[in-house]
Amino acid sequence: MITDPRLDAVSWRDLTTLGRTEIARELLLSLPWLALSVCFASQGLYSIALLASFFFFLTGLRQAHDAQHYNLGLPRATTEWVLFTLSVLMLGSMHAVQFNHMRHHKHCLDAEDVEARSAHMRWWQALVWGPVFPVLLHWTALREGWQRTRRWIYLELLANAAVVVAAVALWPWRPLQYHVATMAIAQCLTAFFAVWTVPHDCDPEHDIARTVRNRLKSAVAFDMFFHVEHHLFPRVPTCRLQELARRLDAAAPDLVRKRVY
Repeated sequence: MITDPRLDAVSWRDLTTLGRTEIARELLLSLPWLALSVCFASQGLYSIALLASFFFFLTGLRQAHDAQHYNLGLPRATTEWVLFTLSVLMLGSMHAVQFNHMRHHKHCLDAEDVEARSAHMRWWQALVWGPVFPVLLHWTALREGWQRTRRWIYLELLANAAVVVAAVALWPWRPLQYHVATMAIAQCLTAFFAVWTVPHDCDPEHDIARTVRNRLKSAVAFDMFFHVEHHLFPRVPTCRLQELARRLDAAAPDLVRKRVY
C-alpha cells in the first residue's frame, strides 16, 4: 500500500456524509436502466435492451461497491438487504463479492488477492478466464468467510436459483429469460471490465491502480474508474470521488499518472 505523507494534507472526511437526496439517488441509480432493458426486451428490441442491460449492470456494480464499504449513508443492517436485493437482480452473491473485495484492499495485488487475479494476465486471458472468476469468488468466500457472511451467501444463492428456475420452468417470460441470460454473461465479463481494466500493470508500492480524468469518460463509466482515489480513501462514496480526485491532483499529482482509458 502506498504511504505518502502528502496524503495527510488531502481533506476527505467531509466527503463521506451523504444527504437524503443523494442517498435516494444512489439507491435508485440502476432501476431506470433495469426498467428500460425489460421494456425493450418485451418488445423484442434486444440490441437496445443490451445497451440498457450494460448500464444496469454497471450502475448495479457501483451501488454494490458502495454498499460493500457501507458508504451509502444507510444503517449497516439496511445495507445488508441492499446487497441482497442487488444479488437477486444481478444474479450473484454480493456478499461473496464483498468478502473478496475487502481482501483485495488488505492484500492488494498479492498472492491472496483473489479478486485482482486477472490483473496479472493479458487482456485476452482475462476475457477467457472470465467464467471462472465468479465461481472462484463464491468458492473462496464460502470456504474462508465468516459464518455470518456464509449465511448471506447461501441465502443469495438460493434466491438466484429461484430466479433461474422461474425463468426456465415456472414463468418462462421472455424478458425474464433475457435478463437472466444477460446477467450471467455480465458476471463472466467482470474479470475483464470491472477488474483487469483498473489495476493491470500496476503494483501496490508505486502505481496502486489506474484512474480517469476526462469528464465525458468518467460520466460514461458512472465515476467507477476513480480507482486510485478509492484505494487511498475507501470511505469516500463513489459520487464524491470526482471531488476527491481534484484534491488529490493538487496534493500528489504523480500518484494518479496511470489512466484506465
